[in-house]
Amino acid sequence: MNIRYLIPILAVVAIHNTVAMAEDEYEYVEPPVANQVSDLTDDDKDGVVNARDICPGTPIGAQVDNDGCGAAIVEEEQRQLRILFANDSYEINPIFSDQIQTMAQFLEKYQSASIQIQGYASKVGDPEYNLELSKKRAHAVEDELLYFEVDPKRVTIVGYGESRLEAEGDDETSHALNRRVTATVVGLTEKVIDEWTIFTIIEK
Repeated sequence: MNIRYLIPILAVVAIHNTVAMAEDEYEYVEPPVANQVSDLTDDDKDGVVNARDICPGTPIGAQVDNDGCGAAIVEEEQRQLRILFANDSYEINPIFSDQIQTMAQFLEKYQSASIQIQGYASKVGDPEYNLELSKKRAHAVEDELLYFEVDPKRVTIVGYGESRLEAEGDDETSHALNRRVTATVVGLTEKVIDEWTIFTIIEK
């Protein structure tokens, strides 16, 4: 036989024998099957399993800490009432109706907020009478808010009479400024911070 044909044949035989020896030397072993003993369910898909998530129901895409609680910022909005009255009167001038309705809408928006209506009087007249008059003014504003379906449990009133004057003068302008009802309501909104992604747009 020509030696040129013999060399490739010998090479094939050598490779075959090597593979056969390797197969004989190592027996096939089945890979182990993982035995999962912990519940890795993550219902709100925030990356923290239910077993250690103390804030279930986190909005999808929210930035969370190791306990599964979303980071949040609190935003604040404020509304004020300032209603003036005629001398010795607790009748509300119609020009203040829009202001009262706006406050009712604000309370509708922020259901956790409450309002304290504060009534005042000028120093004209008897102090005891003015104290009762200031309460009647506060009640008049309360009645208007209740007309706009504000929950009465969220409304309180207080009358200060002439004990907290806004203007100390003894002229008609000062008296007019002191015959008033005021209120300040703060509404709070908690906004969850979204987790950063490659699609996040940074405001400049």
